[in-house]
Amino acid sequence: MARHAVEANFDGLVGPTHNYAGLSWGNVASKSNVHAVSNPKEAALQGLAKMKRLADRGYVQGVLPPHERPHLPTLRALGFAGADAEVLEAAASRHPSLLAAVSSASTMWTANAATVSPSADTADHRVHFTPANLGAKFHRSIEHPVTGRALKAIFTDEAYFAHHPALPSVSQFGDEGAANHTRLCSGYGEPGVELFVYGQVAFNEQAPAPKLYPARQTLEASQAIARLHGLSKDHVVFAQQNPEAIDAGVFHNDVIAVGNSNALFYHEMAFLDEDKVLGDIRSRLKGAELEAIRVTSEDVPLEDAVASYLFNSQLLNTPDGMMLAVPGECREIETVSRYLDDLVRSGGPITSVEVFDVKQSMRNGGGPACLRLRVVLSDEELSAMHRGVIMDDALYERLTTWVEAHYRDELVQSDLGDPMLLEEVRKALDELTGILGLGAIYDFQL
Repeated sequence: MARHAVEANFDGLVGPTHNYAGLSWGNVASKSNVHAVSNPKEAALQGLAKMKRLADRGYVQGVLPPHERPHLPTLRALGFAGADAEVLEAAASRHPSLLAAVSSASTMWTANAATVSPSADTADHRVHFTPANLGAKFHRSIEHPVTGRALKAIFTDEAYFAHHPALPSVSQFGDEGAANHTRLCSGYGEPGVELFVYGQVAFNEQAPAPKLYPARQTLEASQAIARLHGLSKDHVVFAQQNPEAIDAGVFHNDVIAVGNSNALFYHEMAFLDEDKVLGDIRSRLKGAELEAIRVTSEDVPLEDAVASYLFNSQLLNTPDGMMLAVPGECREIETVSRYLDDLVRSGGPITSVEVFDVKQSMRNGGGPACLRLRVVLSDEELSAMHRGVIMDDALYERLTTWVEAHYRDELVQSDLGDPMLLEEVRKALDELTGILGLGAIYDFQL
């Protein structure tokens, strides 16, 4: 008998070094805003406002902490020596691009933090977590050790939760986490279908692959995670992303498709073999019919879908259907805004659209869906996890006050070498782990 379960969303709290360094080749928004002046305080407050708004609607909303940046242990491992200030000065003067990479606040996009399989799907009936190695980008490849510590601090009880190390950080096992993974089901507590979307087959050079931008997720990585999580073939579909979409700037599947419950909202360019993907899902989905909501290029040209991040939205259950939580940019592009109005009137499963202001994140290439990691939890699992990260009025007030006290209003590339910034970050994060009750998870705390 299926247990009652909810889908909790864990949003990444934007870090104090949020800046526009244009580090993500293949992410159009990231490159187009390179070297613009960022506002870390505004970014963090926008993220908190999004979390609070959803928590107020009754959704289980958690917080994942930012990482220490600039990350001095990485610079030291690469040969920079001396006191912290000397390391920063040397990196800023000799290798500013490297300093920018180890200063990125990219951990805000927790859709890339890990892949999570709920207990209803796994062989041992525990919730399984595998942090993403994010090996396609150096600035993100350094994230998984701290991500793993944070997840273990929140989901500690081994009777309910299982944690795996990240896959080997080599191109053949490139793993981008839940940004290329979604789950479809008749109910959150029911066994579901986990859809793993990959960009290329690493060990088959003849297989289709993008030509302009790299494919960040491999089939081999997706298969390894399914094995680690104890998923049977009845719970898994592997689907290849359309290489043409990747070359158009769709660097992750969550830029072109989003699923929830038994609904899959996707662009016709999302999958290489659309009919097979839908057929495979339908053959495995038990207890409900798949609601496939297909958006054509005539409805929304692919470039407009990428520019607006229409599909990088959250699809959430409501008492009256499903709500699509979209970034404000979706109302600024005519084709997308018109499509959304028609979508709500169509009588399908999506019955409402709500706009969220995450502009600071959007300028770096991350919309509402990038900012959250979905974790399906039964009532028992929800009680067993660490509750100090669950958003409520008190935590929102504490975190808002914390951001106001520790974050800068403006940040430019030349600020990253400032030793005072590092001191500010460490002081803020030390206080944050106390607020969230996570213990020592950062290198400077160990």
